[in-house]
Amino acid sequence: MKWDSILYDTKHNFVSKYGEDVVQLLNPQKGEIILDAGCGTGDLTAIIAASGAILEGIDLSKEMIDHAKEKFPGISFTVASLTEYEKPEFYDAIFSNATLHWILDKENAIEKMFENLKYGGRLVLEMGGKGNVREIISAIAKTLKKHGFGERISNRQWYFPSIGEYASLLEAHGFTVEYAVHFSRETELKSEDGIKDWIKMFGKDFFEGMDKTTVDSLLTEIQSSLFPTRFYSNKWHADYKRLRIVATKS
Repeated sequence: MKWDSILYDTKHNFVSKYGEDVVQLLNPQKGEIILDAGCGTGDLTAIIAASGAILEGIDLSKEMIDHAKEKFPGISFTVASLTEYEKPEFYDAIFSNATLHWILDKENAIEKMFENLKYGGRLVLEMGGKGNVREIISAIAKTLKKHGFGERISNRQWYFPSIGEYASLLEAHGFTVEYAVHFSRETELKSEDGIKDWIKMFGKDFFEGMDKTTVDSLLTEIQSSLFPTRFYSNKWHADYKRLRIVATKS
């Protein structure tokens, strides 16, 4: 999927803001070599680097990496897929925020993270958990089906596991899970068309190849259907469920 890095930074920078708590969980130390897996436009990478750690950020999106390089020229950023990235036993820690739910080849991603960590190294992550944006996904599916686009519902874009599922995968690949939590986080969306803009940013594959007029009409209908539950306090909100885990390479 081609990412709009400007839209990401201007209307969806809550991704990085909420990720600052995950940086605290990482507790980076001066001199540590740390991989930011799925760094986006680099905001959290830069916060981690301020600790004195040595950072490398990777992301599959060239648009995101190009923007990160412009913002933070002193940090190493590379266009790379986590499922193919190889630096065996190189990193003291791997950090990942709001990325791993995009990787459907989940076992390969976990295997690469394990290989790239030094023994005793830690993996600190947050990702979408079971039930994440369930209302938004349901509204998209109902509207697509209503207008004869039901086949597009199978365009699976995300992987939202439970604690048990993802912790078991990590342990099966050699990690020791030391901390895991699944929690709800109602997430305020910044724009007046919060749901529409959220889908344009994160769910546009459902509408790939459609003409703009059709897409705009569908998005308006989806947003209207969510007004009773997702619009309150004069703001749109996404029904986020998050999974946060700390694991070590045993």
